Amino acid sequence: MSNELSAPIVTGAASRPAAWVRRVGIVVASSLLLAICSHIALPLYFTPVPLTLQTFAVLLIGLLLSPRLAAGAVVAYLAEGALGLPVFAPVPALGGLAHLLGPTGGYLLSYPLAAAITAILWRRVDRGVTGAALSAAVGSGVILACGALWLNLFAHAGAQTILATAVAPFIPGDLLKIAAAALVASGLRRYRVLNT
Repeated sequence: MSNELSAPIVTGAASRPAAWVRRVGIVVASSLLLAICSHIALPLYFTPVPLTLQTFAVLLIGLLLSPRLAAGAVVAYLAEGALGLPVFAPVPALGGLAHLLGPTGGYLLSYPLAAAITAILWRRVDRGVTGAALSAAVGSGVILACGALWLNLFAHAGAQTILATAVAPFIPGDLLKIAAAALVASGLRRYRVLNT
């Protein structure tokens, strides 16, 4: 009997637990990346919203993972923070669920949608740097829009004030984060480090 015939046959059912464990590992690792990036924060004196690398992590997760996995990873991150784990940015100094309901809540709550939209778009456009950047730009726009709307409801400020405190200061940094996420994701794909 040949080696091919005597080798055990792996069925789809037998490979499901391994795939499930792999997905859980990806979700945990992605939520850890988000937590690390959230602590790289710079408070701004004129707005309650700090500059962080969270947006970079959300966009990168969207570019690296499938839409479901990307959204699931970010939801896991938000759940960890809501339970009181120190995963959110230390500014403002709120913890747990209060952080999600505070002035930066709109940004945070938009992350699953932004990650999923980024993932969906990149799978429908050119998978190079340009396609990744365009997909990430849309995801970044979702984050800024939701954050601004939430802060407007939270602060009861006018549109001009909200644009000046919740959108305009973050555009230059977001452009850099979009470019960085696009370069990393397309580089990983090009060198076949990632197979999504």
